[in-house]
Formats: sequence, C-alpha cells, structure tokens
Amino acid sequence: MGNTVAREDFEWVYTDQPHADRRKEILSKHPEIKTLMKPDYNVIWLTVLMVFAQVVALYLVKDLDWKWVVFWSYVFGSCLDHSMTLAIHEIAHNSAFGNCKSSWNRWFGMFANLPLGFPYSISFKRYHMDHHRYLGGDGIDVDIPTDFEGWFFCTRFRKLLWIILQPLFYAIRPLNINPKPISRLEIINFAIQFGFDALVYYFLGIKSLFYLLAGAVLGLGLHPISGHFIAEHYMFLKGYETYSYYGPLNKLTFNVGYHNEHHDFPNVPGSSLPLLKKMAPEYYDHLPQYNSWAKVLYDFVMDDTISPYSRMKRHLKGEVKQE
Repeated sequence: MGNTVAREDFEWVYTDQPHADRRKEILSKHPEIKTLMKPDYNVIWLTVLMVFAQVVALYLVKDLDWKWVVFWSYVFGSCLDHSMTLAIHEIAHNSAFGNCKSSWNRWFGMFANLPLGFPYSISFKRYHMDHHRYLGGDGIDVDIPTDFEGWFFCTRFRKLLWIILQPLFYAIRPLNINPKPISRLEIINFAIQFGFDALVYYFLGIKSLFYLLAGAVLGLGLHPISGHFIAEHYMFLKGYETYSYYGPLNKLTFNVGYHNEHHDFPNVPGSSLPLLKKMAPEYYDHLPQYNSWAKVLYDFVMDDTISPYSRMKRHLKGEVKQE
C-alpha cells in the first residue's frame, strides 16, 4: 500500500476540449438530436419523491441504536443523497423546468438540496457551468485537483484516503482554485438549508441530524456510486479526458454515466442520453468506456500509474466568461 505513483504533474495539453467540435459535427449529421433538447418533467416528480423518502427516513431513524443509524446512513441515506446530487446536477442544467424558467430551477434546486444537509445547489451551478465551458481550464475548472492533492496523495493508501475525503476536497477546492464572491442566492441557499437542519434537530433529535449529514459524506466518499467522480475525466488512457459508463447504476444517477454524451450535449436531459447515443453510435461506440464504477475505484487505488494528477489540463486562451 506504500507504492508511489509515477506521475509528478498533470497532463498539459494545448488543444481545445473535444466536445464543442464534436457537437457541431454530430448535429450536422444528426439534426434530429435537437428534438431531445427539452425539459424532463420527470425530474420534478422524482426529486419530490426522494425528498419525501428522506424525510420519512429521518423520522424512522430517530429512536434507533447508533449502530443502526450508521448502518442506514450508509446503506440507504448515502445512495439517496448521491442520487439527489445528480438530481441537482440535472436541475443545474435547467432540465426540470427548462431554460425559459431558470429561476424556477434555482429555487427547486434549493428544495432538492434539503436531504443533503449541506448547502450545495447554488454554488454547484456556478462552478459546474465553468466545468462545461472550460473543461480542464487552469484556474477555472475546480473539478481538477489541486497541486497539493496530486503531490500528496501519491501512494495506494493515500489515494484510498483521498477517495474517502472527496466531499471535503470538492467543498474546499473552489476556495483555493477559483474563489467567487458569495451571491444572494447562495446566502438564501445557506439560510434555507441550515434552517431545515435546525428543524430536524429540534423535532427529531441528534440521531436524525447525524443521519442527514453522514449520508451525504458517506455517499460522496468511499461508495460504489462515487466511482463516477473518477470515471468521468481521469485519464486511464493517454489522450482521452472524458469517459462514459454504461452500467446499471445509471438508473440511480440520472444517466450521468453517459458522460461523453452529456458533455457533447449538456442541454439534453439525462433520461434522453441513451437515445442520443443510439442516434449517433458511430461517435460513441468506439470511445473508451466503463461497465463498473466499483472497478474504477479499485483500479485508481491499485494502479501506480494513476493518481489525482491523471487529468488533462490546459491554459485557456481569449476571454473567459464565468457564472
């Protein structure tokens, strides 16, 4: 577990990200894909259902022994919370109410945020749009690890620790790489979320609050679904910076595994990404792909050529417009 990885820096590239050019080429050959660029109202009802399920779970765990609170936090709460982060991802792309009602999506994102315990949705929207526009952009894309992460988490044991601590790094990385002034909506998101947390503690007690917070931390750390964080953009094969996953966990994650398709067409809801792939198979079938997120986690830890440095990174040219 003490083997040191070979990489000492990111994979610096001097080409633009591939998704914009591929999108233009695909649309020229398959203009019917434009019909998929519309809201998916099922996101609304699924999100409401998940929030309701979490509220019920908060009530059910309030009198359990601590060992069962921890158990259900990982077995149920973590899965629901991770699924909810992907619902927020869909909402950030305006998939719930459409682009013409962007403010509705922002408010609904705050509602979807409630089961996570930590204010997240508004800040995620601001930084995630930069990730799409400037994939791998130095100082802009906060999905890229910091130099410290790449330098320090360089052994198998440390990489395992890094996976466990992923929620922490995703929370603090924007403050180090690309800090932005706090917006009015972020303040509202904080107030609503912490108000909800206080109500959970007041009416249901400390065990329910622990379940609320622990589920998010556990679900975004060492968890099979968390394999998507690494599967999406870590360079397991030289020259490829985005990878798709076509396994069964897509059913719990709004098809976020269809990640090449998603970056090519971020306005297509996750529910339509499998159809998009069928419309243009010649562009996706030959690309590297995964069938197991759990194996991605295992390979990331055990492969001494892979580390947080295994990301393609680029210096941006021209004007940068951020959220």
